[in-house]
Amino acid sequence: MPNGHKKGGCAEDTGRLDAVDMRKVILLAMSMLLTTCLQAKVYYVSSTGNDGYGGTRIDSAFQTIPKAVSVMIAGDTTYVRGGVYFLNTTVSISKKGAATGWYYLLAYPGERPIFDFSSMAVSSSNRGFNFSGNYWVVQGFDIKGAGDNGMNLSGSNNVIERCNFYENADTGLQLSNGASNNEIINCDSYYNVDPSQGNADGFAPKLDVGTGNYFYGCRAWQNSDDGWDGYMRGSDDVTTILENCWVFASGYLKSGDASSGNGNGFKMGGGDSSNVSNWKHNMILKNCVAFDNRAKGFDQNNNAGSMILYNCTSYRNGTNYSVTRPLASGKVLDVKNCVALGTYGSLGAFAVQEKNSWQNPFVVTNDDFVSIDTAGVRGPRKPDGSLPDARFMHLAEGSDLVDGGVDVGLPYKGIAPDLGAFESDYPVGIAEVESPISEYRLEQNFPNPFNPLTRIRFMAGTRGQTSLHVFNALGQDIQTLFNEEVEAHRIYEITFDASRLPAGVYFYRLTSGDFADFRRMLLIK
Repeated sequence: MPNGHKKGGCAEDTGRLDAVDMRKVILLAMSMLLTTCLQAKVYYVSSTGNDGYGGTRIDSAFQTIPKAVSVMIAGDTTYVRGGVYFLNTTVSISKKGAATGWYYLLAYPGERPIFDFSSMAVSSSNRGFNFSGNYWVVQGFDIKGAGDNGMNLSGSNNVIERCNFYENADTGLQLSNGASNNEIINCDSYYNVDPSQGNADGFAPKLDVGTGNYFYGCRAWQNSDDGWDGYMRGSDDVTTILENCWVFASGYLKSGDASSGNGNGFKMGGGDSSNVSNWKHNMILKNCVAFDNRAKGFDQNNNAGSMILYNCTSYRNGTNYSVTRPLASGKVLDVKNCVALGTYGSLGAFAVQEKNSWQNPFVVTNDDFVSIDTAGVRGPRKPDGSLPDARFMHLAEGSDLVDGGVDVGLPYKGIAPDLGAFESDYPVGIAEVESPISEYRLEQNFPNPFNPLTRIRFMAGTRGQTSLHVFNALGQDIQTLFNEEVEAHRIYEITFDASRLPAGVYFYRLTSGDFADFRRMLLIK
């Protein structure tokens, strides 16, 4: 289930290959998949099971995850049945898979297991899950009430998907001790509070964390300290990417009372002690939203690393955007297509800014938005785990923020990107660009991961016969999305419906004359 996001930088992995290289990629994927499938076993865990059972059938399930993990080998899957599991000791997972053999720890389809650690004493050693394994997919768990982190992740190349972390006595999900290249997809973290109220964040890639961690579609709210905390102590010059993430009401308790914590939404880095202004955490935020946080929405916190903010939205925070301290040599602050309703805050003169709502010619009012009512932002996620539909901060038709942005490599409709985190979907077909492009370009599908619909855009530099095909992981051509002659200097957008396909990695490939380009996408169900 790993996807095609390139870690550790702003550029996407375009993976441009010729036909021979594409065949090699597909054959390798086929070999890896077949090898794993031949060895794979399935186990079950149930609150009414018994660790003395065999664990290979629903009616003979194990009772605990540690028992299932002890017998798993790379490629195996354990399904955890729904219900409440009352635990007072840490669940530790340290087995390490590889790119050719993943471990899968999944909620049983249609059920939701809740791991309740509320009987734990508050202590820095009393984490709910202590996860040092590599190449695991963990999906569909609730983790609450731990005496420290709900989950502490120090392993690498893992996928944590559709998990909730709440009411823990420290950060809901913390990544540290070298954790790198992990993907946190469609997870929520809320109501976490430590005794001092100054340490519990929603998500925290911090301290001695590794590089290349990626958050997609995650929400954090009402955590006593910050929503996301990226401050450094031990690591330096690492990169974290956040895409399509929401943070709100940081610095408040579950009761609604203000906490004594910092109360920032996205705290993008910084340090302490003798290196307070020298630590570098390169943060890339795309299509992210911060609102109603007690202190700052987007906070530098002394970070000396690069900060890239594309198409972000900020509203009704104590301060919306705050990045004023000079950066380390060679680092940049790049802020484009961002929105603030109200005073935007402060950005240093070193910032590279373009097409932000506080710049000419824009004048932002409530009328630029369909709604500024936050109703629905805490609502249940869609069945595929994606964020709920809410009208909040979506642009109104006719606003000059629609099509008012600059191309930063994110998918968009119309003749130019919108400003802010929510690209409008007002009717548009094939659109002429204002500045004609001279070459073909294939964009990353959006959304990605997706279920079941996603949009694929490409730009045609010249007139000619063009085809767009979708392949599965075995290299089979499963669908032709486009096969006709295109007009030069035009944008084409196609909707791909994968409702009849199984979850997994897919490739899509665009060819026209000598041009060939492909990208990967992840279907989740």
